Amino acid sequence: MSCSQKQQEQYCNAYVFVPPNETRRNKLQRIAKKELEDLERWKEQHRSGPINLTPQRLGGRISEAEVRQKQQINLMQSKYQQKLKREEYARIKREAEEAEIQKKKAIQREKTEKLEEKRRQEEQQRREMFYEDRSLKTNELLNRLDLGLPERNSCQIANRGPESTAWERSHSYRETQKEIENRRLQQMKEEQRCKSELLEVKRKQEEEKRTKVHQNEHRRVNNAFLDRLQNQNQVHGTYQSGYFGSVDHFGGDSWESRYFE
Repeated sequence: MSCSQKQQEQYCNAYVFVPPNETRRNKLQRIAKKELEDLERWKEQHRSGPINLTPQRLGGRISEAEVRQKQQINLMQSKYQQKLKREEYARIKREAEEAEIQKKKAIQREKTEKLEEKRRQEEQQRREMFYEDRSLKTNELLNRLDLGLPERNSCQIANRGPESTAWERSHSYRETQKEIENRRLQQMKEEQRCKSELLEVKRKQEEEKRTKVHQNEHRRVNNAFLDRLQNQNQVHGTYQSGYFGSVDHFGGDSWESRYFE
């Protein structure tokens, strides 16, 4: 900033007034004026010419009633179209929900199948372990029998050959298996008998409960009928006593006394 411009600065309280640069201001004004003149010149050059149209008759081809009818038809069609759109939207939404439900069902079915497969495998493993343990126990029992035979009848075992020993082992094994199967059958029969007894007790309890409810309902209906009959009898007795009292008042003696006399 030049010295002359610094001297032109005016101070007012806390403000400083700096006058504009006259040279730059004049230059900007000349540029703006030139751009405005160019804009006006361009508008003048690109001004649209006169429009020449062939005269035509506008409107008035159909009557007002036809226009109203057409509007009514369009309104009805628009309502029908909106209804169809709503139904289509509801159908699409319902199909999407059904697809989502089917997807969830498929996921749950897959999980169930996996759990069932896992349970089957575990059951198979338990069965194999059971068979293995049973075979070990059987072999252990046969070994104990083989070890105990010489003590009981050593002479007979000494005279017998290996074939008789194998036969006795197989026979003992079959007897052991038969005993295990019989024990298992007895246990299953006992469980079935207990279940049958429980079902029979439950059935008897339900039958007693139904009988008690039926008796209570029958008793309630009979009591209601007797109460209603008693009320009717009381009402009729009141009417008859009033009637007979009026007869005695006017006749002097009751009809019962006259009849028995």
